[in-house]
Parts: sequence; C-alpha cells; structure tokens
Amino acid sequence: MIPRTERAVDELADIAQQGRLHVLETVASSGAGHIGGPMSAMDLLVALYFHQLRIDPERPDDPDRDRFILSKGHCAIGLYSVLAMRGYFPEEELTTFDHGDSRLQGHPDMKLTPGVDSSTGSLGQGLSAGSGMALAAKRRGLDFHTWVMLGDGELQEGMVWETIVCAPRYGLDNLTAIIDLNGLQQFGWDMADADRFDRSEPMGHIDLPAVLRGFGWEVLDIDGHDPQQIVTAYQEAESRRGSGGRPTAIIARTRKGNGVSYTQGTFTWHNGVPTEEQLDLARRELLGTQSTTTEVQA
Repeated sequence: MIPRTERAVDELADIAQQGRLHVLETVASSGAGHIGGPMSAMDLLVALYFHQLRIDPERPDDPDRDRFILSKGHCAIGLYSVLAMRGYFPEEELTTFDHGDSRLQGHPDMKLTPGVDSSTGSLGQGLSAGSGMALAAKRRGLDFHTWVMLGDGELQEGMVWETIVCAPRYGLDNLTAIIDLNGLQQFGWDMADADRFDRSEPMGHIDLPAVLRGFGWEVLDIDGHDPQQIVTAYQEAESRRGSGGRPTAIIARTRKGNGVSYTQGTFTWHNGVPTEEQLDLARRELLGTQSTTTEVQA
C-alpha cells in the first residue's frame, strides 16, 4: 500500500496560499480561467494531496492509490496548481494552462494530465464516476478510498441525487464526497429584484446535513478554510472505510475567491483575468511580499 505523505498541519495553510497565487498568476498568463471556485477549494485540495491521499507522483497509475475526482471540473486550475506543487509535473508547466497543445486543459483530462483520475467538466457527473470506482474496489477487493469534490451549485444536477440515493444501498463506505459550499454560483435559478438572478446556492436554503443523513450518508460539517478541521474530517472519513456501509459527505463551508480582498465573497470573480496591479496586491495579501503599488482597482 502506498504510504501517505503527512505534511504538518501548520504547513498546509502556507501551501494553500501559494496555490492561490498559482491560480491567479496562471489565469492572468493564459488570459482566461476560473478563480472563485479554485480559491474556495484550495485548503481542501492541499489537505488532500499533502496530508491525506495515499498517492505517489512517481507512479500516478498505481492501482493501490487513492482516487480523487474534481467533479466541478471548471476549477481545474486549482487542481493543477496542487498537482504541480505535489510533484506530478513541473510548476513551470502551469504557464501552458489552456493552450492548445498543453496537458493542462480548461477542464481535467485523464488522458493528458498525470494525477487526474477522471475527466470532468459537465457538472453533476463526478459523484457517479466516483461511486463506480468505489463499487469496483469493493467487488474486486481493492483497498483504496475514493474522494469526490463537488460544487454547491452543482448539487442542482439530478444525477448527483441519483448517486446520493444509490451509494448507501451499495454500502460504499469507501466513498467520500467533499462539498465546497461557498454559497455563490455564476448564474442563479430565480429572478431577483437586485440583479438578474439570485446567485446564492439553493442548497444553502435547506438543511443539507439533515437531507444527506436522511438518505443514509454520514455527514461532517466543517470550516473549509481551517486546516485542522479539514484534516480531522478526512481522518474520520478514512476511519469509516470498510465498516458501517455508509458513505461520508463532508460539508465544507467556504468563501468564494477566498484569500484575496477583491475576489472573495463575490460571484463576479467566478471567472476573470486579474491585471498586473491586482496580481501585485494578491502577492502582498497571500505571501506578504513587498510592493511599490499603492492603489488597486478591483
């Protein structure tokens, strides 16, 4: 079995800040990409890849590795940043993001990118693929854990709920869903007076933990930006693997665009391209680097 590389919990926040800067700089370099979702998910991704997952960047196809699926595939640059920092490919390769001949396309492609276990991008499909992997592991006697990250807006997809119903029936206690509950989406589903749409995530208006428990899932509700809470939740999900027959859902309460003053808490940075001045401010806020810039228009 592949051993974990358990980086100290107090290091994870610093790694996540570097990952956020990679996101902003890469999107600026390529001229396109998503920012809000990758930055809300960064602490969760870093804790997975630097503390929890049993993986080996030198052997990305090892059959004993844990699996991870980024169901909200438009947040690919967040995953690529973490994969690069973890050693799956050089960090310099991030500059090729979204180029025609790049291994790092706008959505994850398992045939191109080392460390990507499932191609995603059409929202709602990742949990179904993950349940298939988890079921295959059960049937074949393989000892790996499958983790799937979903966006909260993605929970509007019916295919997600079909899997939520089915996974407990098949006893998939080796499946964990991580819900990046940042509370905002690019477009909403309801007309509102103040804007074209109500962009708040509709699952935020219901008791989501109670609903998931009602369907037979174990539920953990955490601060998705607190490394200790994240690591503890991952360890608890892992401890349930192989016993109880109930999959685990981790509801991670996050802020869209977290980490930078002009991106966090707003749907307008779901995607976008930062200017040089905005990048300069981000470097100061994320890494504490000095700058001669005194004023930035977000």
